[in-house]
Amino acid sequence: MRVLSILGSTGSIGTQTLEVARRNPDDFKVAGLACGSDIDLLYRQIEEFMPEAVSVADSAKADELRSRLNSAGIKTEVLSGEDGVISIATLGSCDTVVGAMVGVAGLLPTYKAILAGKDIALANKETLVSGGDVIMPLVKEKGVALLPVDSEHCAIWQCLRGEKASNLDRILITASGGPFRGKSRDELVGMTAENALQHPTWKMGGKITIDSSTMMNKGLEIIEAHHLFGVSVDRIDVVVHPQSVIHSMVRFCDGSVMAQMGKPSMILPIMVALYYPDRGPRIIEEFDPFAKGLCDLTFEKCDTEVFGLVDLAYEAGRQGGILPAVMNAANEVAVNAFLNGKIGFLDIEKTVKTVYEDYSGRYLPDKLTIEDVLSYDREARIKAGEYID
Repeated sequence: MRVLSILGSTGSIGTQTLEVARRNPDDFKVAGLACGSDIDLLYRQIEEFMPEAVSVADSAKADELRSRLNSAGIKTEVLSGEDGVISIATLGSCDTVVGAMVGVAGLLPTYKAILAGKDIALANKETLVSGGDVIMPLVKEKGVALLPVDSEHCAIWQCLRGEKASNLDRILITASGGPFRGKSRDELVGMTAENALQHPTWKMGGKITIDSSTMMNKGLEIIEAHHLFGVSVDRIDVVVHPQSVIHSMVRFCDGSVMAQMGKPSMILPIMVALYYPDRGPRIIEEFDPFAKGLCDLTFEKCDTEVFGLVDLAYEAGRQGGILPAVMNAANEVAVNAFLNGKIGFLDIEKTVKTVYEDYSGRYLPDKLTIEDVLSYDREARIKAGEYID
């Protein structure tokens, strides 16, 4: 039985992880939950799974939740803030931490969980984008498992299991193309948050859905794959595949290609990670290759002239150091501003590129520490905010 702490339990990945636990109570126990502010959903999760402790980012919300639980006679401990989520990530009773928080906020709790010897089921791209140079050596040092939950990286991981590293030629990360696939640069000028949130195949949170609309999610995935699989970013390609049936592919040195296919559901990669090295029971509808829309698979090149953040991510991945963290921080600030109506769609890219260029010629530490990453992240956020204002 795996004992879980779930960071981001009220989000898309968190709720689907709890669905896996709900359907397989003999295989999973929930020890800890952490969320941002949705204490109504968190309360229902506590009622059902009875974790020993939970954390809420907002301290006032945590006080409200604590009062509600006390009134109901529920003994779950309620923590708050950054210290609270770190406590959930390092609970003595848990053996696996599901990293499903949004953004670089998931980096420090994941780092602390690895220090505490926890296996990590990672759905948070930004942890490796910003801190991969710190996280990956620590994973090796502590001898813990880092299990990719991101659908693309889970697919690559499955394709590479049992293969020698020397057999790998290229990684082919698939992309749906997002809501603006096929549009010109001029057509993107007036796109609103409402337009950008209409993803054609996946149901995801707001931040990752906007990243899909700018194709920054593929840029982040390129850098994440570089760290996970030890491959240079120039051996990783983005392949637009609108049907979202093939979740990613790898090409081997003999020219053969292996692809992982399945329904566009995050339940499957969650289960692959949590049941590793075994396979869990089927809990969603089986894949039917004869179903309408699944027979005609198409592939297109990623148009980096329209979606310029992909090329920027390649550059950041080549340069390394603090540049991926700077790029990611500026993107998080810009996406939030766009969602709040402060900037236009193409201003996301302008903001990220402007902040990135301010750092591109500066000194980069030879060996990053977690403090370096978090410091540059904070600094880049300030610069992005100043540029937007």
